[in-house]
Amino acid sequence: MTIEEKTEEEPKDKGSGSKRSAGKSRSSAKAKGSPAKSTSPKAGSPKKKTPKRTSKVEAPAKEKVPAVQPLPPTRLQVRFREEVAAALMTEFEYTSAMQVPRLDKIVVNMGLGEALENARALENATRDISLICGQRPVTTRARKSIAGFKIREGMPIGITVTLRGRRMYEFFDRLVSSSLPRIRDFRGVSPNSFDGRGNYSLGIREHAIFPEIDYNTIDRIRGFQIVVATTARTDREGLRLLELMGVPFALPEVEPNAA
Repeated sequence: MTIEEKTEEEPKDKGSGSKRSAGKSRSSAKAKGSPAKSTSPKAGSPKKKTPKRTSKVEAPAKEKVPAVQPLPPTRLQVRFREEVAAALMTEFEYTSAMQVPRLDKIVVNMGLGEALENARALENATRDISLICGQRPVTTRARKSIAGFKIREGMPIGITVTLRGRRMYEFFDRLVSSSLPRIRDFRGVSPNSFDGRGNYSLGIREHAIFPEIDYNTIDRIRGFQIVVATTARTDREGLRLLELMGVPFALPEVEPNAA
């Protein structure tokens, strides 16, 4: 190989080395100047939702609950709609069926002065009234203290229950048809116990006249008061309403003629 050929080959090797060094310097400069690219998704790009795994187990079929059917009207309600209302409209010449008087509510009151000495009197009376009326009564308490009767404010001295709707008609039907006839020497209830606005008050001396009460379970015989509230405007209308509903009123006594 001649000297000229060696001189021609040397610049080629130098050029290739310079290119390699330049490439390394550029790559190092890029590595220092440019930050590394992150593989995390960008903030603006939407995230891909992974599909949820659905279970192949089928839910059990819901059982159909039968619809609650309304109770049929009571015997006394049917009688009022078919017979009593028509008779009152013709007798008092009402122009509308809404003017016909009807039962509004029945209030049962029982006083328990013995509860001051007998601790179980209130419990026994509540049980008996619940059996008679079909509804638990409310305990009434003293509003003020009375030293003569040894009563202090807040003491339980009685029970009361208010009946409306279906329970009212059922209680009234049992009272008229089965309970009042069981009174000893019964000759009818007094027609003079109206308050002037068509409401009637009745006193019962023995609560054992009701067939729901068992003589072997009661501790003593108690009396209570029954108030029948009606929508009648006068006592005459209220008296006629209760008479057609079956209340056995006593007949007026006829005075014998003086000789």
